[in-house]
Amino acid sequence: MSAITLATADTPFIDSGNTAWVLAAAALVLFMTPGLALFYGGMVRTKSVLNMMMMSFITMGTVGTAWILWGYSESFGPDVGGGLIGNPFAHFGLKGVLNAIYGFVPATKTAAAAGGIPGPAFVAFQVVFAIIAVALVSGAIADRAKFSAWTVFTVIWATLVYFPAAHWVFAFSGYAAQTGGWIANKAGGLFLGGAGAYDFAGGTAIHINAGAAGLALALVLGKRIGFAKEPMRPHNLTLVMIGAGILWFGWFGFNAGSALGAGAQAAGVWVNTLAATCTAMLGWLLVEKLRDGHFTSLGAASGIVAGLVAITPACATVSPIGALIVGLAAGAGCALAVGLKFRFGFDDSLDVVGVHLVGGLIGTLLIGLLATKGSPTGAAGLAVNEGLFYGGGLSQLGAQAEGAFTVLIFSFVVTYLIGLAIHKTMGFRVDEADEAQGVDLSEHAETAYDLSGLSGGRFGSGSALSTTASTKTKEGAPA
Repeated sequence: MSAITLATADTPFIDSGNTAWVLAAAALVLFMTPGLALFYGGMVRTKSVLNMMMMSFITMGTVGTAWILWGYSESFGPDVGGGLIGNPFAHFGLKGVLNAIYGFVPATKTAAAAGGIPGPAFVAFQVVFAIIAVALVSGAIADRAKFSAWTVFTVIWATLVYFPAAHWVFAFSGYAAQTGGWIANKAGGLFLGGAGAYDFAGGTAIHINAGAAGLALALVLGKRIGFAKEPMRPHNLTLVMIGAGILWFGWFGFNAGSALGAGAQAAGVWVNTLAATCTAMLGWLLVEKLRDGHFTSLGAASGIVAGLVAITPACATVSPIGALIVGLAAGAGCALAVGLKFRFGFDDSLDVVGVHLVGGLIGTLLIGLLATKGSPTGAAGLAVNEGLFYGGGLSQLGAQAEGAFTVLIFSFVVTYLIGLAIHKTMGFRVDEADEAQGVDLSEHAETAYDLSGLSGGRFGSGSALSTTASTKTKEGAPA
């Protein structure tokens, strides 16, 4: 296609560069779910590691299937009314999406036309967000959940909580459908007139949502046996560090890919994502050193994730200096917040509340203070409502609070009801004997580490000790 054709095009066309970046970013974000499995898997005890990892992996199967059938349409289909939910049947099975082009901008007298991306590329990018959002919740109920109940929960929660929240936050009017969600947009006809909140990549729809859901499920299932009485240390910090590294790597697709194009905004978002994560790790380690006297690898990994969570909503609307501030606040704030579970007596096993809920709130609310035209969005020539510290008043802070706390309350209440319904019907928690033995054996009939060969003699592993251990395991004794 010639430059003259591009400048005057009225027929929608695909920008191959933007499409390539969106597809690459989608692959990066999908890789984050196995990264999360490693991160969570290393943090639990030896007897629960496979179950913890499977709770992440199963979401790729269940949520991916639901997304193709009705989830995409519920999130990005034609709005049913008020910006509250998309029509789940309009694009059921991705009907009418495969040949769609989203984001095309026709030429004007002063500007060339801008190509869009194929509908399937947008579907691919958004489904990987849905998958990891559900997987994040699992960390709050480690060591004690029935795998079958969790599997059922993933589909119900995605349908009743995540897909509606994604519509509220990610569906921009005029992109995939004429009317978008009420939190992302501000217009007559939307619920409460629309909030007009900024959330570039999912601080509310993913992190606050998952954190509130994790708190609700932790309350439904109750505390682990021995919580706050017995040591429950991470069994493999090497896995935790590898998982954190994969998450950081994939998060560049998570945030910069949300620009849905390869341009100035995506590049600036990439830099802000790096900046916030750096200071968040330093902030967490500083709190640890002052409070406990040590810099720990678990603290470094947790600080990385806290910074990534907090910059997710803010990455496009704050400056690089603002990103450093967001990261530092999140690293220090989340390091302090993870202790709340002991003060208030709820067993959030892997600190989904302390990192994702608190980190998401920090990042979302700080936009109301730090949003500026000197941000990636401003650099791309797009309008930015500036925050309080840049003379913008309190209006954007109010919009951010409205969006954040609405998602928090909605997610907590609906998740609690879903969890309670599953718990009262099929049972959500394993019994005490299975929990004591370990959910790897009771739920999957497997163990993460088969060390029986180490106990054998010089001719192999078929020693009496190995045979006895195997027999005891089969009889249900602790492995």
